[in-house]
Parts: sequence; structure tokens; C-alpha cells
Amino acid sequence: MHRSRLGDLVIDCEGGDIDDHAVFWAGALGRDVEAAPKNPRYRRLIGRDGEIGILLQAVEHPSRVHLDIETDDPEKEVARLEKLGASVVSQLAGWTVMEAASGHRFCVVKPQLPGFDEAAKAWT
Repeated sequence: MHRSRLGDLVIDCEGGDIDDHAVFWAGALGRDVEAAPKNPRYRRLIGRDGEIGILLQAVEHPSRVHLDIETDDPEKEVARLEKLGASVVSQLAGWTVMEAASGHRFCVVKPQLPGFDEAAKAWT
């Protein structure tokens, strides 16, 4: 058994200043930008408890939006999603980039947001 849930909606930003992008998206979505980012490539937008997580990421590929699926067992979650028709695009340190049959990319990551234990779905 393992568990997973929808984690972040990730806004990939190619070029420009990640802080400027964060200010725009925070204003557009009515959120605050995290005060002390842990990584210079990322900015978390802080919303109310229970809202979906939103993360901005500086990237080298064209700008797009993708979902992160959080899991307590990445290997099992990747295998489950492959059985549903997704394929692995790349395996990176700490996460796996996958693509659904529809062509949409998403990432499988370890839990990032609070409340994983209470909200995750169990898979057998």
C-alpha cells in the first residue's frame, strides 16, 4: 500500500525575474509570496488553509503549468500511473517527470505540503 494526493499547481516561468513573476501571480490570485524562499528557483504563493498549493518555478523550457502529485512511495506511484497510461519523461533527483496519454506533463514528488497524512488516498 502507498498513498498519494494532488500537491501543487506549478507555474513554470521561462526567463525574466522569478520574483517579478511571483509578484504578478500573487496579485492575480490574491495570495502572498513566501517570505524566505529555500531555493532561488522557486517561489511559493501562500493562500488560505485548505487551498491548493501554488508554486512558481524558474525553468529553461517554455512556460506552462503542471501538477505535482505527492506520494509517500514514488516508485509505487509511478508504477500505478504507468498502468493508467502515463509514461516517464525523466527521472530527476527527488522527483519524476511524467506525461499523461493526453500529452500533459506532471511530476511525482514526495510530500511537500502540510496535511498529507490526513488527505492522501491509499492505494493497494
